[in-house]
Amino acid sequence: MRAYEVVAIIDAKLDEEAINAVVAKYEELLKNNGAEIVKIDKWGKKKLAYEIKKNREGFYVLYDFTATPEAVAELERLMKIADNILRHLVVRKDEE
Repeated sequence: MRAYEVVAIIDAKLDEEAINAVVAKYEELLKNNGAEIVKIDKWGKKKLAYEIKKNREGFYVLYDFTATPEAVAELERLMKIADNILRHLVVRKDEE
């Protein structure tokens, strides 16, 4: 198991309930693939530096977890095809 961080930008046009549902969906996906969630940090709505898919704002969420590379690959695959995820970035944390 390796340590990872994922920052996802969710479409800010969604209401709070829908945003929470998106956050919970990916949390559940990670848990079902054997990941151990360390923390989920909701940074909130932020103005984007440039327009992404005709959006000027996005809701930022940070997932901090340990997982297998296969679980991370599945998470990335699903985030790439999701309409409500504007951007995401997966980073493997250094082993300390």
